Amino acid sequence: MRIDTSAKSETEPDVTLADSAIGRHDRSNYAISAKLREYADLLEYQGADGFRERAYRAAADTVDSLGRPVADILASGGRDSLIELPGIGKRIAASIAEMLASGRWTQLERLRGDLDPENLFLSIPGIGPALSRRFADELKLETLEELEAALHAEDSPIEGIGPRRRAAITAVLAERLGRSTAREHIKGAPRPTIDLVLQVDAMYREKSAAGELRKIAPKRFNPDRVKWLPVMHARHDNWHFSALYSNTGLAHKLGKTKDWVVIYYEAEGEREGRCTVVTETRGPLRGKRVIRGW
Repeated sequence: MRIDTSAKSETEPDVTLADSAIGRHDRSNYAISAKLREYADLLEYQGADGFRERAYRAAADTVDSLGRPVADILASGGRDSLIELPGIGKRIAASIAEMLASGRWTQLERLRGDLDPENLFLSIPGIGPALSRRFADELKLETLEELEAALHAEDSPIEGIGPRRRAAITAVLAERLGRSTAREHIKGAPRPTIDLVLQVDAMYREKSAAGELRKIAPKRFNPDRVKWLPVMHARHDNWHFSALYSNTGLAHKLGKTKDWVVIYYEAEGEREGRCTVVTETRGPLRGKRVIRGW
């Protein structure tokens, strides 16, 4: 089975121009399209296949060509109205909704190295610093969509949140993410096969060890902003993957930042999923690579 990892661009993009020029919370169409193009630039620089890069550039062109604010389109018709636009599928519609909701975009921040889930969750009324840290560190949530899904899950591990507070937070999330109601069904992302995920994990660790991957300087737990975190993008059939070593507080505490591999996956146009591949330390699978969060 062959997994395609396309050649890298020789020129590193300016990954700060969009925010410095338009401001973090600028919600104009230009702000959205600029971030979509910046994401495409990062995909190209980090060696992603050209299909994804072209898709995000095409979506940026669509946003630029609109005769009304994209925020108005989302407010009047929800995400379905965005998906009806040329070149904007479910994944990009979700990304636009996130940008309009918070002025931020988790996927872009991840590739920049700026991802900081705690500050993202603090933007939601009813979530304070302690609860935000729990979401990020204990539950390992990264996005508003993941938080929404966790709050709606029947077996939700979130304790210490009363029904009223939970309802208030989910209502805000539904509004910000462009859903028609707070009770709208939260559907999980399609998943690739276990064998394919483990192949991506093995390829990432091999290429990382050989120094073949671009590196980013993560913001969290890296005060000197050293470029140490390798990023790999790969494609197989209709699956797109991004892989990075874990940069969580627990990974640093346990010395696992060169063992735990976080793999993001998505089928064409579908919601993004995430899992972590680790080396098992006990039991019959000790020493084997196993998937967490499956």
